[in-house]
Amino acid sequence: MTVAPIRVGIGGWTYEPWRGGVFFPEKWPHKRELDYASRQLTAIEINGTYYSGFKPATFAGWRDTVPDGFVFAVKASRYCTNRKVLADAGESIARFVGQGIVELGDRLGPILWQFMATKRFDPDDFDAFLKLLPTKHDGVALRHAVQVRHDSFAVPEFVAMARKAGVAIVYAASAEYPAIADVTADFVYARLEDAEERHPHGYAPATLADWAGRMREWAAGRAPDGLPYVVAAPPEARPRETFVFVINGAKVRAPAAAVALIERLSA
Repeated sequence: MTVAPIRVGIGGWTYEPWRGGVFFPEKWPHKRELDYASRQLTAIEINGTYYSGFKPATFAGWRDTVPDGFVFAVKASRYCTNRKVLADAGESIARFVGQGIVELGDRLGPILWQFMATKRFDPDDFDAFLKLLPTKHDGVALRHAVQVRHDSFAVPEFVAMARKAGVAIVYAASAEYPAIADVTADFVYARLEDAEERHPHGYAPATLADWAGRMREWAAGRAPDGLPYVVAAPPEARPRETFVFVINGAKVRAPAAAVALIERLSA
């Protein structure tokens, strides 16, 4: 059975509660936290780009710090997505894409476009937004994933729109927001947002095993059973690179959960 790569990680790498032996070893230098995290995990979602821009040299430095095969997802600027009219986001999108993210080179994974929970599905406006997303920049191919958090998006029209654009709908396992599991791109992007601090690895062992199984299904090109789908017809069955990030929820447990998932996938 052909299976595409599965990449598992966390959001960011500078978080004080992860220090002092929780994730990073005791007295580990703060400047070397990415160096350590990228050798325990297989992906990291860069969240700082949501709040501010960075210089090309910064992205190049991150690229040179991580090992071969490691991949970053990059969260798009809030100025692109937190707006009344998405069709007007062209200038902000160009500024975000052009700041230097392509310096990540082959370490550049999908770009995450996250929308506020109050943002409702406006078919014409959202379609216009998707058409603004570039497929490449400076010769580097770009992939896109959208995280929507309002019930109005759970309709076949939105799924069809994303599939036509080749954009992934983020599957977010969350206690707060609705989830859409339909696969709409040549990769899968999931965010596990409901970890609990009472579990040493964020989730009960059986839950971690269930997630590892779903990840294998996605990577093999199948749609896992038991998830909330909008459209009954499954996507084309073909291997898909799969990105899963443990983020939010009990954030202090995120690295342990990600490492536990990687271990299960390797077993």
